[in-house]
Amino acid sequence: MSNIVERYSAFPLDAILNAQRSSYPCKDHEKVKLFCLTDKSLVCFFCDEPALHEQHQVTTIDEAYEEIQREMKEQLATLQDSEKGHTEALQLLQRQLTETKSSAKSLRATIGDAFERLHRFLRERQKSMLEELEMDTARKLSDIEHKIQRYSQQLRDVKEGIQILQERLNESGRHDFLEGVAVTSERIKGKIHETNLTYEDFPTSKYMGPLQYTIWKLLFQDISPVPAALTLDPITAHQRLILSDDCTIVAYGNLHPQPLQDSPRRFDVEVSVLGAEGFVSGVHYWEVMVSEKTQWMIGVANETVSRKGSIQIQPSRGFYCIVMHDGNQYSACTEPWTRLNVKSKLEKVGVYLDYPKGLLIFYNC
Repeated sequence: MSNIVERYSAFPLDAILNAQRSSYPCKDHEKVKLFCLTDKSLVCFFCDEPALHEQHQVTTIDEAYEEIQREMKEQLATLQDSEKGHTEALQLLQRQLTETKSSAKSLRATIGDAFERLHRFLRERQKSMLEELEMDTARKLSDIEHKIQRYSQQLRDVKEGIQILQERLNESGRHDFLEGVAVTSERIKGKIHETNLTYEDFPTSKYMGPLQYTIWKLLFQDISPVPAALTLDPITAHQRLILSDDCTIVAYGNLHPQPLQDSPRRFDVEVSVLGAEGFVSGVHYWEVMVSEKTQWMIGVANETVSRKGSIQIQPSRGFYCIVMHDGNQYSACTEPWTRLNVKSKLEKVGVYLDYPKGLLIFYNC
């Protein structure tokens, strides 16, 4: 009786009563068969030790079946969601893999073309300078050789004149000496030459000096694009912005707004200013000093952007910008803004625009 009471107290009574009507009996006992959800195992009321399942969640086979079915269906749904997520992630990674390979191939070609252009310029400039050097050298050597021949001939004439005069001076008799004077004078005509050699230095300075700097200046003229001058349009400037006389520097005047004439082109709420020049083609590059600014926004904008009222700075509104805000935080003005990982304060920002490709890149210069 004590053992029976112990068994009944170890298992839930409703589970035992329901199990007696179960169609899944123990092989040794015809009626009672339970299931321990805690251990995930079958339990016989008579066979198993009650202490093994004390405080466990024990129920009937039918209820356990429903419960385990429910749990497995939930797990199946979770796994199916995970399968879908992993499949989509792998598809994305495969696309990224293909795109990365394609981009790398394109970039290798771009880098190769850029450096080949520089190499070609240097090779052509080297060839041109060497050809020019050969021409200068040949011209100079020809001039020197011509002078050598002329002075050699003149030296022979001078020596011959010296010999003629020495022979005449060696005449002992005055009559004979004077009698041959006329002949001697005739013989030494053309034998006397003045040494009026003029020497021009070889143009070494053209090929020496700051040669690399000279070539760099020529190379700089061939580079495209180079940093272009950025002139601001004062007609578009908000009244709190102060522009320099040449319209290349802008500062925020926070004391008093300037009494500027209103214009449909002028920003009246957004503290902004546009460049004076617009573009519909080509590749362009600018560099903007921002080191002294406590807050700034830089980029390009469509000419048709709204100038009046509060404006959302985002691509759908025609603005393509990056911004420094909240002390020293940087963001791209996407929708929503994207935080940029900038490790140190920017001193100069480069803006590269490839209009045909629809490409805009910002650089930390």
